[in-house]
Amino acid sequence: MTAPAAADLFALDRAAQDLLFRAARTANTFTDEPVTDAQVAAIHDLIRYGPTAYNGQPLRVLLLRSAESRARLLPHVSSSNRAKTASAPLVAVLAADVDFHERLPELYPHRPQARDWLADRAARAEQARFNATLQIGYLLVGVRAAGLAAGPMAGFDAAGVTREFFPDGRQEALLLMNVGHPGPDAWRDRLPRLPTADVIHTL
Repeated sequence: MTAPAAADLFALDRAAQDLLFRAARTANTFTDEPVTDAQVAAIHDLIRYGPTAYNGQPLRVLLLRSAESRARLLPHVSSSNRAKTASAPLVAVLAADVDFHERLPELYPHRPQARDWLADRAARAEQARFNATLQIGYLLVGVRAAGLAAGPMAGFDAAGVTREFFPDGRQEALLLMNVGHPGPDAWRDRLPRLPTADVIHTL
């Protein structure tokens, strides 16, 4: 009996697998076709079900659409990322809400005391950053599931963006993500991926 191909071992069909992973790339150019609020809401409605510790959901997303908001952002973006960020139809500032614990009585109702477990700000901030980063991974896949391209970027002054957009100190900027429909020459060549044998080991 012939063993099934790897792509046949998934509940998703091959086209969906390719859309989310194999054929997906980090986009470097975009068309001027807008990303609508309805698309953004649909993406969030899908990805919000990804797991986080305490169901805390600390990711916060600030959408920059206006020229004025881009002008505030661009001085904090590395020179190699500035042009594509200026021209993308939508830029998302992805941040961690350090005070996410305030919502735990609502989000983790069977342990209402969980808010008190996170009274220490330093420990809470670490939890917020870790779990918001998990959610960023879900968001990236959600953008692709909507038929859009994403250009996540760490090449920016996170402290500067935090001061500019979150001056109350409650949120910390983690990543920028350009979102839209891919434009001309949007993709670079696919870089190598580690083989399964180098990543997965069994005891």
